[in-house]
Amino acid sequence: MSRIRKILRSKKGEGFPLTIAIVLVLIILFTGISEYLRLMIVAQGVRDALQDAVIATVTQNYDEVYHGIREGYSGGYQPVADDFEESLDYGNIYGRLADTLGLEYTGTYEKRTNNNELEFTVYDLEVEVRNAPLATSDDSDQRFEIDSLLTLEVPVSFGGTLLPSMKIQLKTTSGYIPKF
Repeated sequence: MSRIRKILRSKKGEGFPLTIAIVLVLIILFTGISEYLRLMIVAQGVRDALQDAVIATVTQNYDEVYHGIREGYSGGYQPVADDFEESLDYGNIYGRLADTLGLEYTGTYEKRTNNNELEFTVYDLEVEVRNAPLATSDDSDQRFEIDSLLTLEVPVSFGGTLLPSMKIQLKTTSGYIPKF
């Protein structure tokens, strides 16, 4: 440590290469951190858009939910004669997601570009609708829910070099419980 301090205090110019090395290390560190933050911001934005699309679909089912207020449960059922029949609206989650994020459909996946440069792609949307049972048992936590799973792929570039893409699966769950 004292040798480095001695080199830095020297007036002979020996500290110049060390200063350049420190500055380069700091620049590389800063670009790595900024690329990591960019990836996290894109992932958070896509997850939020997916959550919004799923919530819109859940609330779209409001008019078809049997209000079992006295019994304290709700589910997507319609009365038919002397029985109830399941009635669900699956909505258009992909369409809402594409509108929110400005995605372009390219056959098997949707992508977003900025100035002809790929920002990210989304694909493999899986949606599971869990309808609450009409008559609940002892378990009172059952409710109308939609789970969704989406694959997000974001190209990673560091120092002008394209690295392998970041691939993550985003999962959201939204449910409906009548308030009144």
